[in-house]
Order: sequence, then structure tokens, then C-alpha cells
Amino acid sequence: MAKSELKTKVTKVSVEEFLETVADEAVRDDCRRIAEIMSRLTDSPAVMWGPAMVGFGTYHYKYESGREGDWMLVGFSPRKANLTLYIVDGFEKYDDLMSKLGKHKTGKSCLYIKSLKDIDLAVLEELITESVESLRKKYN
Repeated sequence: MAKSELKTKVTKVSVEEFLETVADEAVRDDCRRIAEIMSRLTDSPAVMWGPAMVGFGTYHYKYESGREGDWMLVGFSPRKANLTLYIVDGFEKYDDLMSKLGKHKTGKSCLYIKSLKDIDLAVLEELITESVESLRKKYN
């Protein structure tokens, strides 16, 4: 079986230049704040993953199927409908934190928010910290 390559990879595009393309000033400001938080909590610089995802840190995964690759520990993307935060570890074991976070929706590993003012930043930081620590323990 041929190994498929991930389509979303680290690029050399400037994160700051990308964030300048965010039309809504409030969303752009939220993105800069999220970038600062994620960079501080991962001790990693922001890098672009594909054309619209900002990621922090990496881990190497290898599945039983033989598929392997590198992925961000945590990241975000300013989408049209929401700010999407990528909490790669998922949310199943973080019920207590999620109940305190504030106004949000989730997908498998996506946290959707409209604005940082809608959520508790201390809870978000705890969620990011615990997720990153969990991934580092699992994959390092």
C-alpha cells in the first residue's frame, strides 16, 4: 500500500502577513491574542500549515496501518463563520473544562468560537496546556 502524503504541511508563508489578510479587525486582534497564548504555552513559534492554518509545535505520529507524519500540537484558523481552534487531543476527557469555557461549539478536535470575549481565557489556557501535555506524553 502506498503511503499518502498529507496535503496540509508547514509552509514558509509569514504568519503576520497571513493575519494581515483577515478583514475584520476584531477577528484579527483575536487571532494575534490566540497566537500569543499558543506560542507561550507551547514554547513554539507560530508557523503556517497550508494556506490558512496557524500551528504551534509538532509531534510525530505513526499508526498501526503504517501511515505516519508530523502535525501541529495546537493551532487555529480564522474561518468565515468562526475562529477555529485545533485542540488536537480532542475534548472527551476535558468535560469539566468545556463546561466552564463559555460560548462555543466543538467538532472532533475543533473548537469553534465567535470571539475571545465569549469565553474564559484562563479556561482556554488550561485546555491548551493539558492537551499539549497529553500529546507530548503520548508521542514523545
